[in-house]
Amino acid sequence: MIRILVLADTHIPVAARDIPSQIYREIDKVDLILHAGDIVEEVFLKKLSSLKEVKTVRGNMDSIILQKTLSEKSIINIGKFKIGLVHGSGSSANILDRIRNGLEGTDVIVFGHTHNSLNLVKEDVLFFNPGSPTDRVFAIFNSYGILEIDEEIKGEIIRL
Repeated sequence: MIRILVLADTHIPVAARDIPSQIYREIDKVDLILHAGDIVEEVFLKKLSSLKEVKTVRGNMDSIILQKTLSEKSIINIGKFKIGLVHGSGSSANILDRIRNGLEGTDVIVFGHTHNSLNLVKEDVLFFNPGSPTDRVFAIFNSYGILEIDEEIKGEIIRL
C-alpha cells in the first residue's frame, strides 16, 4: 500500500510559523507528500522536501519564485491511478467543475484554495481537498489529508 500525506494552503510563514507537529509525525508514516499550493515561501517547501519527496503546484498566494518555478497543474501516476494536482481559484461555487478542466481522465483530483476539506466522489472521480492545517479563514476547522492507494484509493481527512 502507498500512503500519501496531502497538504494545501499552509501559508507559511503568513498564517503560522510552521505546520503542527502532528503533521511532522505523520511524515514518517507516508511514502510521498502532495501539496496543492499556497505554500507561500520557498523555505518551507525546501524543509518539506528534505523530509520526504514532495509533488506540488503553485497557488495564488505563493511567492514570485514559486509562481515562476511551479506548474499550475500536474498529473501524477501512481500504480494504475492518475492523480491530478491543482490549487484552484475563484469562489467555492462550481470549483469542482473548474478544477476538472485540464485534468480529464484522472481518478483523483487533489486541490486546495477553499481552506475547507472535501472527500467526495462525483462522476467516478475522487475530489480531495485536505483543507488548511494553519489558516482558519473561510474554514470551520484546520485539517490535512491522507490518501491510501492499494487496489483502490481511499481518502481520509484528519481534523486538527
